[in-house]
Amino acid sequence: MRRASGGQLVYTELRRRILDLELEPGQRLYEPELAAELQVSRTPLREALRLLLAEDLLDQLPTGGMVVRPLSTEDIEELYGVRAALEGVMAAEAARRVTDAEAARLGDLVERNARHVGDAEDAMRAGHEFHLAIAAVARHGWAGRLHEQVDGHMSRYRAFTNQSQERRSAALAEHRAILAAIVGRDPESARARAEEHVLAARDVALEAIGGRLDAR
Repeated sequence: MRRASGGQLVYTELRRRILDLELEPGQRLYEPELAAELQVSRTPLREALRLLLAEDLLDQLPTGGMVVRPLSTEDIEELYGVRAALEGVMAAEAARRVTDAEAARLGDLVERNARHVGDAEDAMRAGHEFHLAIAAVARHGWAGRLHEQVDGHMSRYRAFTNQSQERRSAALAEHRAILAAIVGRDPESARARAEEHVLAARDVALEAIGGRLDAR
């Protein structure tokens, strides 16, 4: 088994910090500080920064420095639009392919979501696992790979979509509707319910991020 390079290890850690908002959107990155903090030389650090730049998690400044990509309403529109289409495809495929055992597993995840609906972080984690489970049931190679890529970028926005109890309860109801369509082997309903769910989350994220940007 090939071991991960130093640059890949640094990339993994910096990517986690960006997606978890530990490195704030718009924050300038200083190589000497990062190298000292991560206890690495400039070579693996620069390799990691190039990977993050290629992934659009960093922006290059005209002066040559780098900043964490700012949150933006444009990104929300594009990411959630693409995700809605992918979730629709995977929900429809899941409805065609789901086994009884998989249906029971999806039901368990929705009930877990219900138990944690009062807590923002736990509800978000439970809901995310439900979506990943649908992707596994769908067994759609290209949709799954593209969804995984989009899903990573959306980590920076996901927390903004379930801050209110009202939205968490609505999301739970939407998950139940998706589940019912999949278990009922109704691909078109599953597709529609999944797309509607993602677009509802988009609208909440747009409102939250728009308010955050306006407050600056």
